[in-house]
Amino acid sequence: MPAAVCLCVLCGLPASGKSSLVQVASAQIGKQGWGTFIISYDQLIAEEAFAFSPADSLSKGVRPQTRWKQHRQAVLTCLESFLQDPQAPSPCQTEGNVWERFSQAISPALRKSSSQPPRIAVLLDDNFYYQSMRYEVYQLARKYSTGFCQVYLHCPVEVCLSRNQDRGQPVPDEVIVEMSKRIEPPNAQKNHWEQSSLTLTSTDITDTDIQNLFQLMFSALENPLSPFQDDFEQRLADRERCASSVVHQADQACRRLVSHAMLTARESKASSEVLRVLAKDLSEQKGHFLQELRRHVLHEMPLSEGEPVDVERVVSRALAAFQQQRDDVLERHGISTGARTA
Repeated sequence: MPAAVCLCVLCGLPASGKSSLVQVASAQIGKQGWGTFIISYDQLIAEEAFAFSPADSLSKGVRPQTRWKQHRQAVLTCLESFLQDPQAPSPCQTEGNVWERFSQAISPALRKSSSQPPRIAVLLDDNFYYQSMRYEVYQLARKYSTGFCQVYLHCPVEVCLSRNQDRGQPVPDEVIVEMSKRIEPPNAQKNHWEQSSLTLTSTDITDTDIQNLFQLMFSALENPLSPFQDDFEQRLADRERCASSVVHQADQACRRLVSHAMLTARESKASSEVLRVLAKDLSEQKGHFLQELRRHVLHEMPLSEGEPVDVERVVSRALAAFQQQRDDVLERHGISTGARTA
């Protein structure tokens, strides 16, 4: 009978204590008779993968972080090979030496027991600061019907900066500060796939926390995810909700832009007739714009199943286009857009 597998994603800022937590958790889980594999991205991805030369981008068309992303994808490829056959994963072609590093990381655990343990916990140790990074692991869990859970290690940025100075290879402080602004902790209310998540405070990890972590993994393992099914109607409903949210926020912002345009026209001493026609034109322009925006979200914008849309970003980009359309309308009526800025 194949072993039951649980993929546990640990995320948090650099120097937040993830690696220390992984070691403690792995030891405690091992005492329960589980097999444990630690997949440390720092150890699997070679340092040169993070290097980027501006000259390379000009001569070869290489975008920043491309190599790093390719290596991250290579780790997922290795993980998938393991999920296909945990006892004897097949070698795979990857960027750099990722497969060699991966096989070396898991081989001690494979040699430790002649028989496969009934339960295996795979602990993925990385920053995973974007939810999209964690979602890729979730997709593998669904594909291979494994358990899936997440642990977010919260740590104040100033503590991370202090700890970072004691590391053998400290991360640049600006990287930690910038990541602290961008990190997206698990949000079960926003993302249904992040239901099995636990937040721990790294400055005060207790035995109870470790026990809660074990219970989280045990629950995830006992309730493995189901492979993707045809949920076409659900995805349509999700798109409709997303489109409604985008259009609602865009409508509120567009109203402010239109009001601002009318104020600009009045300050420019436009006649009452010009104001009347301008109001009509801007209203029609706004209606047409919102219709096109809804159509774009519903039918053209690429959405991954289960992955939420950054509504604020979509609205922000759309408003830039509407503002240009609004200014074009003002100019057609002979009203300078330089009188005010919005």
